Amino acid sequence: MKIILINPPAENLVRTFAPDSLTEEVGLYPPMGLLYIASYASKMHRNRFQIEILDAQVEKMNYKQIKQYLADNKPDVVGISCMTFLLIDALKVARTAKEVNPQIHVIMGGTHPSIYPEEMLSQPEIDTVVKGEGEYTFSEFLAAFISGKDYAGIKGLGYKENGKNILNPSREFIRDLDRLPFPDRDFLPYKKYYNVLGKGREVMTGLLTSRGCPFNCIFCTPKDGKICRMRSPENVVQEIEECYAKGITDFDIIDDTFIINKKRTIAIADLIIKRGLKITMDVRARVDTVNQEVLDKIAQAGCTRIRFGVESGDPEILKNLRKGITIEQAREAYKMAKKAGLITFAYFMLGSPGETEKEIMSSIKLAKELNPDFVQFLITTPFPSTDLYDLGREKGILKGDYWRKFSSRPYEDFKTQWWTEYFSPEELQKWQRRAHLKFYYRPGYIFNQLRQIKSFTELKRKARAAVRMFSK
Repeated sequence: MKIILINPPAENLVRTFAPDSLTEEVGLYPPMGLLYIASYASKMHRNRFQIEILDAQVEKMNYKQIKQYLADNKPDVVGISCMTFLLIDALKVARTAKEVNPQIHVIMGGTHPSIYPEEMLSQPEIDTVVKGEGEYTFSEFLAAFISGKDYAGIKGLGYKENGKNILNPSREFIRDLDRLPFPDRDFLPYKKYYNVLGKGREVMTGLLTSRGCPFNCIFCTPKDGKICRMRSPENVVQEIEECYAKGITDFDIIDDTFIINKKRTIAIADLIIKRGLKITMDVRARVDTVNQEVLDKIAQAGCTRIRFGVESGDPEILKNLRKGITIEQAREAYKMAKKAGLITFAYFMLGSPGETEKEIMSSIKLAKELNPDFVQFLITTPFPSTDLYDLGREKGILKGDYWRKFSSRPYEDFKTQWWTEYFSPEELQKWQRRAHLKFYYRPGYIFNQLRQIKSFTELKRKARAAVRMFSK
């Protein structure tokens, strides 16, 4: 039996809060969810079937090529990763599989089917869906599929039976992440992945050291739950060593927040240093969870880039967003990160609940004061399954449960709704362009970025991104 897991193309990407110029040239990132699922299934089932991953994005494959690939390889099961932004493309891959052979069993997992399993299961191209973390659910599905058993006892699975959609109870989150096998990068052409802000031709991969986020921001979807489950430092560094042996030296740590437990973070850094692993890392953190000791230590271990969500330059807007940070904490975090020699990123939101022109100007002012290496001003977007989405519906800012309607009947020219309490969509876009230009179009900033470039490859990548931004 043959299983092909597919990361869809990004031809019909649902545009949300960022201008194309800041999303088109960011690099190529491996589909870590599919890697985890494939690696766990391979471990549990050994030689009972052949499994492979097709990353249509890194292979730059269109639908005609995907169709030919499936026709040539004749899979029994096609599994599709479906992020909300890739819903249209994920469904097009499903339809392509059914066109090749209607008997191919199409199973879909990821963030969107986890939020809207009933709507996804109602699509004629989808046979089953996985809700939540997929390792155990997908593996149990394969066991049932191979043996011809029913799916009734598989938690986290949705399926069709006698013309009806059946959703089994949700599966509990995996508590002990150390029990999962490391993602096997040999499932992918791992040397093709890179970060646009890497130093040059480093091979990059994703690294997940924890799942879940304990914080309570109004705009976030808790896709991995509110309880943060952390891998042990030894387990994390063993995976880094395995990648290092393959020549992978750049790691994008994709945890929602890497620095929650400072003691654990320092332990990971100490092991990297002790074992002489010459790597670079890109991490995400909160301004209220860092101190100079932990920032110095991760920098010593190879961390070169750190990303903070500041969100607003106004204290009241931060309260409205339930961010749980202060402006002073942001100032201190950037001061410490720069002292540690880290490349810094800042993310701001424009048009948040209660935000007027005055508060937007405060955010632009704070961004220039913090002076990170890179900043993104993102338009506040109520995503499905967030408290912000529920609030928007309650206040009438959003036109009904439009994400659910879109999930039931997806269409290609779909546009997300922004938080339009005080601004029209057109006004928000103007503010976004203005904010980026005010930050980036500064002689001092441009000179500093040119001074930091260390390779011709890095220069080309940054130049492409800059041309896109300023041309728009």
